[in-house]
Amino acid sequence: MTVAVVALAALVSPVPAQANAGFSPGAPGAGDPYFPDMGNGGYDVSHYGLELRYDPATRVLDGKARIAARATQNLSRFNLDFLGPLTIDALTVNGASARYVREGAQELVITPRSGLRNGSRFDVEVRYHGVPQQIDDPELGTSGWVATEDGAVALNQPFGAATFYPVNDTPLDKATYGYRLTVPNGLVALANGEPGPSRTKDGWTTSTWSMTQPMASELAMVAIGRFTVHADATNITAIDTALDPNDEQGVPFHTLTAEVQAWEQTIFGRYPFSSTGGIIDQVDVGYALETQGRPVYDQIDAELDTSTIVHELAHQWFGDSLTPKKWADIWLNEGFATYAEWLYSEHSGGRTVQQIFDRVYAQKPDAAVWQGIVADPGRDNIFNSLVYNRGAMTLHVLRQRIGESAFYTLLRRWATEHRYGNVSTSDFIAFAEKVSGQQLDDLFQVWVYTSGKPAL
Repeated sequence: MTVAVVALAALVSPVPAQANAGFSPGAPGAGDPYFPDMGNGGYDVSHYGLELRYDPATRVLDGKARIAARATQNLSRFNLDFLGPLTIDALTVNGASARYVREGAQELVITPRSGLRNGSRFDVEVRYHGVPQQIDDPELGTSGWVATEDGAVALNQPFGAATFYPVNDTPLDKATYGYRLTVPNGLVALANGEPGPSRTKDGWTTSTWSMTQPMASELAMVAIGRFTVHADATNITAIDTALDPNDEQGVPFHTLTAEVQAWEQTIFGRYPFSSTGGIIDQVDVGYALETQGRPVYDQIDAELDTSTIVHELAHQWFGDSLTPKKWADIWLNEGFATYAEWLYSEHSGGRTVQQIFDRVYAQKPDAAVWQGIVADPGRDNIFNSLVYNRGAMTLHVLRQRIGESAFYTLLRRWATEHRYGNVSTSDFIAFAEKVSGQQLDDLFQVWVYTSGKPAL
């Protein structure tokens, strides 16, 4: 993977490594064909504890990451993903200093004093500091730690998490998160999950957050700035929305979030997380992102489109709770969230689903929506019309094929029975056949495995 970051010279701690017979290194990648350098092998992370102190005036981040993991092989050494020019100040494994080396732009290779046995639990602590760099990919856009006028926002899809903390950056390794965020007085620090105690001392405010449901690193979020926060509890879940004070959406955004959330529960089943909401800020990335539990919207000085809220909240089921095994399966995120937009349009008195389908289908055979394979769009096409609109069209064709009752049963059971897991296109096809009692290979062969405009 090629990213716009500065490769670092090797930095090695002074602790000597010891050879371990019968132990071997963990893989330096998780095996995704689109992003082979992302993630690592040989262990599974259960929890990240992140302590971050950020000064927007200097843009310096002081961080401490505590990582709780379990070895899945006899490990002589293992890798974490860590991008950009952040300097490591100290690194320990199980409380003892460990040898480490930075390789290339991404790999942090760690050799503990003794091997880690298969099945054993271990803890890694990394202290670091510096000015995080955002990633600007010509095809995939901006991600990572994005500095703003009054703070910063971390947007990690597909590979930005490693710009501000060491991480096993693969959707296959979900974990719980705890945050301790320290910022200058007058600023607000937000993250995924539930707020905990906060305190103010010597001109700095420290707040705590916890995400207790499993989360992929691409969905981790930190937002720092001058936010106005609206919070309440409904019969659904706790709702927290935060807005840049320059924005005038205010309570309508908060209310609309609650209304959309309630409607989506009637379609997809119980909301999978303990709180919901959203954050509006001027990030200047040109997109909204389904960060877990609390999406981020880059919508300053413009009316926030209701369909965008519908889309990002639908992702809480499809993309966040259910996460693709490989990036090639991302239509299981985007196609489902796009179809939620179509359903909400019909529900709210706008165009019907069939009208939207017909309008998209009317595009000429050389349109982008017909170019490529939905279930394998290619690394640079994971966020294009093929994945979003043709993915949604596939669901509508499936709905027509298996009938209303089976289709809505499928949506709810798919979201419920795979909650917090990882899924693939083949998993969905098998599940659709199980729920409907029909053989569906021909439908999916045409709509997700074949390029070109299908005949109706």
